[in-house]
Amino acid sequence: MTRRFKVLVLALVMLLVTAGSTVALWARHDREEPVTVLGTWTAGQADRFETLLRGFGIPFRYQGTAAQREVLLAKVQAGEPPDIVIMPGIGELAEYADQHLLEPLDDLYDPREYGAPWMSAASPSDHLYWVPVKADLKSVVWYRQGAAPARGPAPLRSWCLGMGDDGASGWPGTDWIEDLVLQRAGPHVYEQWARGTGGTRWWRSAPVRAAWDAWAGLLRQDRAAAAHALLTDHRGDPDGNGLLFDAWGGCTLEHQGSFAPSFYGDEADRARMTDSAPLLPGGGPVRAHEVTGDFAALFGDSPRARALIRRLASAQGQRRWAELAGAGVFSANRRVTVEGGPVARGIARRLGAGPRCLDASDVMAPAVRDAFYEAVLLTLARVAAGQDPGIAGLLQDVQRVQDARSAHTAGGGAAPRTVCSTE
Repeated sequence: MTRRFKVLVLALVMLLVTAGSTVALWARHDREEPVTVLGTWTAGQADRFETLLRGFGIPFRYQGTAAQREVLLAKVQAGEPPDIVIMPGIGELAEYADQHLLEPLDDLYDPREYGAPWMSAASPSDHLYWVPVKADLKSVVWYRQGAAPARGPAPLRSWCLGMGDDGASGWPGTDWIEDLVLQRAGPHVYEQWARGTGGTRWWRSAPVRAAWDAWAGLLRQDRAAAAHALLTDHRGDPDGNGLLFDAWGGCTLEHQGSFAPSFYGDEADRARMTDSAPLLPGGGPVRAHEVTGDFAALFGDSPRARALIRRLASAQGQRRWAELAGAGVFSANRRVTVEGGPVARGIARRLGAGPRCLDASDVMAPAVRDAFYEAVLLTLARVAAGQDPGIAGLLQDVQRVQDARSAHTAGGGAAPRTVCSTE
């Protein structure tokens, strides 16, 4: 064999080895599927969230939808859940955890960076099944700059009301009931009601009935406004500046969470905020603030999915998310500080300290939550039609759902043991 021939053979062998390695590399690459993430953020906020995820260097595929609960249920029933879901309903996440569909996050973040009431330690084994990746403040009212409300309960004509949503409608009404229970009865009663514990049939209790009567009494002041609220999206017109700045009927106040400025468009800088308690029916001092969040949970246990959760929950990831998302996005991570004007600082201060309680309907089991939504919408519809809302019957119906759920989960479950914090 000549030297020239040997060289050609060696070159051919090296070419084949290289080609084989390349084929193997591409085959392995094709098998490395991107991490699938299902969330509620759409449009501009979805774009910013995807920018955040790209910065992690982990291949992903994000789907944002306002009908997330329905989409997730369909995917789970089809046996194809997303790797990661981000949603506000920790009661719903607890049910998935009870069905052994969620992976624990125990080693993916330090719960001390979040603390109560954000921590998810719940089950007897104290596994962590979710982590808040965005926090929102409730128990507040928005008004226009220069038009601060008087101290005292506000009449219905002052309130901008919208009960509609792309997904589950009715939650803006449950926010009213929750805030009334919290401010009138305090965090202890509120927590037992939200969790369905304490040996009391809470939906038929005096604190819940009194809050519901107060809200219905407010609605009865103007049947036309009640009817309008039933047909109005809580965000206002798609191309408008939210209910507060595109005011129907001259409303000047909006009982809405800290995310409200995202609806106000060019007018967002003119929005101001105050505590809701003095303005609610009956008025009174602030006893606590309701808070909510978007919580990430893990259906898939791939190293990439776990790495994405770890980076998203970290102080660095949370800080970057707040920077990208801009005004209206806050973190529950204690290591993330907020820079901004007095409104942003006021929201951050209330989110980070003092009596705080998780949104009650978010904590409730999905069946109870849905019955709560339905009862609120029926109250509004009956008042708008000039009928007796039949509150006792509506609350009895929700209690039946709660009783059935309690019997089904007797002995524990992954639902959170702590709803309120006094830190």
